[in-house]
Amino acid sequence: MKKPSFLERLTGAVPANDYDRILDEDHHFGDEEDDGKETYEETEDWNGTEDSPTTPQEGELPVDMYQTNESIIIKALVAGVSPTDLDISITRDMVTIRGVREEYQETNDDNYFHRELFWGSFSRTLLLPEEVVIDEAEAQEKHGLLEIRLPKLDKHRSTQLKVKSNVVQGK
Repeated sequence: MKKPSFLERLTGAVPANDYDRILDEDHHFGDEEDDGKETYEETEDWNGTEDSPTTPQEGELPVDMYQTNESIIIKALVAGVSPTDLDISITRDMVTIRGVREEYQETNDDNYFHRELFWGSFSRTLLLPEEVVIDEAEAQEKHGLLEIRLPKLDKHRSTQLKVKSNVVQGK
């Protein structure tokens, strides 16, 4: 006999003697014929060992990005990170900032009341709204605030090009 569906049990569409059979002491769940439902065995992947809490997670660096007439400016708080430990990669249309904030633990975990500061590696990749001149980009850090200044590529700029000739005159 088929197991009653949830809707059948809820509405009472199944005769009472069927419930008695299911709830009977001698009944063992799984003895019924296959109802089409899959059973899942616990595996290592299912238990989440791949992303376990012991695996360090990379944080996402919060940033502000805005533009002026000449540049795109990116600001990020990097307090506690040495400027030499920051890795900034720039292409014409993308910026990636990476770093690590090392934790200096002065007490054990049981003695903390609040624990909100982020420690560990972080990164952020930003798509730029306009192309920039990579060679003129500047980055500076002051009091834990990183500022990256990216000059915009001037698409309206033009120049006159002189044509050179390889022909030797006078011969």
